[in-house]
Amino acid sequence: MASLCLNSLPLPPPSQPPKLSEAPSPSSNSLNINSYYGSKGETSKPIVVSGNPPTYVSAPGRRIVAVGDLHGDLDQTRCALEMAGVLSPDGQDLWTGGETVLIQLGDILDRGEDEIAILSLLRSLDIQAKDEGGAVFQVNGNHETMNVEGDFRYVETGGFDECIDFLEYLDDNRDDWEEAFVGWTGVSKQLKEDRKMPLNHWDPWNLVRRQKGVIARSILLRPGGPLACELARHAVVLKVNDWVFCHGGLIPNHVAYGVERMNREVSHWMRGLSDSDESDNPHFPFIATRGYDSVVWNRLYSRDTSELDDYQNNQIHSILEETLHAVGAKAMVVGHTPQTTGANCKYNCSIWRIDVGMSSGVLNSRPEVLEIKDNKARVIRSKRETSSESQVVDFI
Repeated sequence: MASLCLNSLPLPPPSQPPKLSEAPSPSSNSLNINSYYGSKGETSKPIVVSGNPPTYVSAPGRRIVAVGDLHGDLDQTRCALEMAGVLSPDGQDLWTGGETVLIQLGDILDRGEDEIAILSLLRSLDIQAKDEGGAVFQVNGNHETMNVEGDFRYVETGGFDECIDFLEYLDDNRDDWEEAFVGWTGVSKQLKEDRKMPLNHWDPWNLVRRQKGVIARSILLRPGGPLACELARHAVVLKVNDWVFCHGGLIPNHVAYGVERMNREVSHWMRGLSDSDESDNPHFPFIATRGYDSVVWNRLYSRDTSELDDYQNNQIHSILEETLHAVGAKAMVVGHTPQTTGANCKYNCSIWRIDVGMSSGVLNSRPEVLEIKDNKARVIRSKRETSSESQVVDFI
């Protein structure tokens, strides 16, 4: 398989996470965290995580796996994670990735029936991964921010049903949120089976249940709600080693505004916190979550390049290079826009587009994941078909 060399691409020295001594003083609404994840055997240097939510990650020598949009499809999620070598295939939901760093690129919510179960699974895997010297990170996408805003246009009936069941489950397990949340994946399977029966959409009881589902979802996902606070643990932009990960795309004005600032503002908004003592309403993070060029909505890098002329492609490439230079990264990984030909890279492989529409609520396509290992990036399409791996790109 041919390799594409990026040695000619002008790149600055990789930026490092802020040192602990440079972190701002903790306050009620602002906290910079430096976390250290090390394996029990201490075979590798520890993973250093800086920011709250996590923004900069130093993961020396780690294999990195990135997974695109999941949209509520737990079966396809499991398939992708098993294929990536981080989830046991026996249904026990055990972490098998060792010191691997797994990154999910957002849009877990909407279009499927197992949204909360996927969030629960990823949290469980993160807890297990840390014990092995690995880690699991998520970045929020536009469907996460839409739901916190109360925009439920893309919620499936099963998604509302899961919210009803989960809220009732929380009432019975209110003493320990984390234990209850991590255990939801297993509990939800049986509850989902119990719900399976022929339904008449216009039956009065189903209309009432849908209203109940909207209320339950609003309680869980409104700013300050338990699921909104869970989403607030995650960034909209994450830099791991020399790679930057986001849902839609990062552009120069986002970097100028401040990556940590955007992450903090989105997190505070989701938690229902205010940055000002003068207002009870949290500041809405417009630059990150609203508008066609916001971080979670941007499609500049993921559109079909065959529809663009040379001038447009050159302009986009220039914007991408400027952004990467500003953030100190070699390449960017995005989701958001399904790639009908499969995960791929463009612009000298400085952008990787890995949303393949794997959810049954989107394209129901074959799961694919991006693996970054030993300064090489490749797309894994099938655990059994090694010949189906796409470009292998050297990063020196």
